[in-house]
Amino acid sequence: MTRSDGYLLDNRQTEAGQRFDAFAALFDPTTFRHIERFGIGSGWRCWEVGAGGTSVVSWLAKKVGPTGRVVATDIDTSWAASAARPPVEVRVHDVGAEEPPGDGFDLVHARLVLVHVPDRERALRSMVKALRPGGRLLVEDADPALQPLLCPDEHGPEQQLANRLRSGFRKLLAERGADLAYGRKLPRLLREAGLRGVEADAYFPVTSPACAALESATIRQIRDQLVNAGRASDQDIDRHLANVASGSMDLATAPMISAWGRKR
Repeated sequence: MTRSDGYLLDNRQTEAGQRFDAFAALFDPTTFRHIERFGIGSGWRCWEVGAGGTSVVSWLAKKVGPTGRVVATDIDTSWAASAARPPVEVRVHDVGAEEPPGDGFDLVHARLVLVHVPDRERALRSMVKALRPGGRLLVEDADPALQPLLCPDEHGPEQQLANRLRSGFRKLLAERGADLAYGRKLPRLLREAGLRGVEADAYFPVTSPACAALESATIRQIRDQLVNAGRASDQDIDRHLANVASGSMDLATAPMISAWGRKR
């Protein structure tokens, strides 16, 4: 992910790696399915925006082969550094503030990135600018306002606590400038950016081990912020983490909306 100075989920924290692993388990199949449909193959030039971890970058590298190119960018590239070998180039880059790291890309992809970028409009323009004519843009972002609950089946005190903490998390994100309804806007924004053939779909995990792993890592990462903001006590958080570890709750994520189009 790309972050601003106010980004809540700092990639430099230990839990970030656990979050990247959970995102890969949850969302890689959806991401890869879309990119496969674009016809990715040897020699493609790809820009992975806000790369965070290595799962997508490594998959792209295998697809494009030695004649291709994968530029992986993020403000903090520490988690992606292990992938920095041909055809992968890892760069420190702020998509919302800097010019794109090249042009003529066949594919530009960002997943769970733009919702956190303060200047989302500039970031999207930069991504479109970097495409070659006929190149594909795939933007995937969450829409927490579309489904705000951690436990859609709120049938007991454990689920009620989980949803209260999720509400606190959403408020912290909003205070840091995240657009919690951004995902649903993507099809319109891609059309307004001049892309053609725009389509979109959504993936909504309702329960899985990866959902639980993501929730545990996220709550540990934002624990201090929740407590300092008065949205939870340490006892609340300890109880919730124990509930998550018990495996007795059905934990969901916000829907991830994928939107794609082709540059004219």
